[in-house]
Amino acid sequence: MQNPNNESERDTILNQQPPGQTIRDWDRAHVWHPFTALADWEASEPLVIERGEGCYLIDDRGRRYLDGVSSLWCNVHGHRHPALDEALRRQIDKLAHSTLLGVTHAPAAELAHELVERAPMGLTRVFFSDDGATAVEVALKMTFQYFRQKAKPEPQRTRFLALGGGYHGDTLGDVSVGGVERFHAMFGPLLFPALRAPAPHCYRCPLGLKRPDCALECLGAVERILDEHPGEVAAIVVEPLLQGAAGMIVHPEGYLSGLRALSRRHGALLIADEVAVGFGRTGTLFACAREDVTPDFLCLAKGITGGYLPLAATMTTEEVYSAFYGRAADGKTFYHGHTYGGNPLGAAVALANLRVFDEERTLESLQPKICRLTARLRDFTALRHVGDVRQLGLIAGVELVADRESKTPFAWSEQVGAKVCARARHEGLLIRPLGDVLVIMPPLAIRLEQLDEMLDVMIRCVRSVTEGADE
Repeated sequence: MQNPNNESERDTILNQQPPGQTIRDWDRAHVWHPFTALADWEASEPLVIERGEGCYLIDDRGRRYLDGVSSLWCNVHGHRHPALDEALRRQIDKLAHSTLLGVTHAPAAELAHELVERAPMGLTRVFFSDDGATAVEVALKMTFQYFRQKAKPEPQRTRFLALGGGYHGDTLGDVSVGGVERFHAMFGPLLFPALRAPAPHCYRCPLGLKRPDCALECLGAVERILDEHPGEVAAIVVEPLLQGAAGMIVHPEGYLSGLRALSRRHGALLIADEVAVGFGRTGTLFACAREDVTPDFLCLAKGITGGYLPLAATMTTEEVYSAFYGRAADGKTFYHGHTYGGNPLGAAVALANLRVFDEERTLESLQPKICRLTARLRDFTALRHVGDVRQLGLIAGVELVADRESKTPFAWSEQVGAKVCARARHEGLLIRPLGDVLVIMPPLAIRLEQLDEMLDVMIRCVRSVTEGADE
């Protein structure tokens, strides 16, 4: 297409497009979709989402779809929530954007205050960025610099200890501490080496043990690594309570608090990546609160704006902050920033998001939904090709297997999880798989009858794809 010089010329060019030149055609011709096999996408009929309403997304043909994964784990109170819409309108009448480099603005300062008021005790400083990957990247770089600048420097602490199957984003620092082979193996030559502890995956324990007789030997594995590298580990990086991209792996109770104790004993910091599990997903506002843990860094994104705008925050302690405190000539500055970090529109909506938690008593209203999900997940355990069902709060993962007794997975080439999700889409439900693990992560605003609808569709689709059953 030509590059039009004005609006009138652009409209003329658009009107000259051939009749078949639609949004779908333009998408196939120009848009590169993330985490998507390109040939499969171009061979498919793209779903064009036009608007949202509550827990539903509506396409350009008027069909409604229950948003079963919260538009990639970020929508909290539903689409087009009146309070969030109004906060955005009010703010855009005042200020759309202003940098935080050298100036400030009310929404960012107010949001930082509110986050400190609600976060685990001791997290008093907030660094704003754009998304989950940047929030974790900030924590990694701050940790590295902290050990060079603290009152008693420990420059030998350059290593990060992370978990097998960990996922912390797609920037190079995050990929270095990530452990999803399918996503990260390609980029090995670009990465720094991380120490890797086995994931506390009770269904497929890498240590060959079983709960509850294992005595949390996965924590013992972490301690052995710390013992083998005395004084070298700068931080332990963890997705608290649940590893998302690894397959919705729910950690055993006590694992997170055990990591906190080990990090303190060995002089390392703890980076808690709550990008996916923060803002009520686990039943508490922050996942760390379930085990009364205050990390040294708390990384937040996704649900921070209720799923409206990209915004992220890295929270840390006065101890960390003090290591960077000084004048320009002191050379302690953290030379890192993002153009839209702390964007006023995002911060204003994030403040409204927190107010809705209070006014609608969101966390209290979650409990019946969590109980209903627990009860309904039992229906999945009766299916022949469901190997494991894992739940944490209003999050669940259903692992599909070729053979239940041996836990043998389906061949990757069969794409069983993707087929189940494709069939669910035809029934008006949008969900995404992680391999052959079906992800259940609806908006917190979902009603009980909608939750039942979602699970009924999933059960039918699992049976249809894995058993050839049609109802």
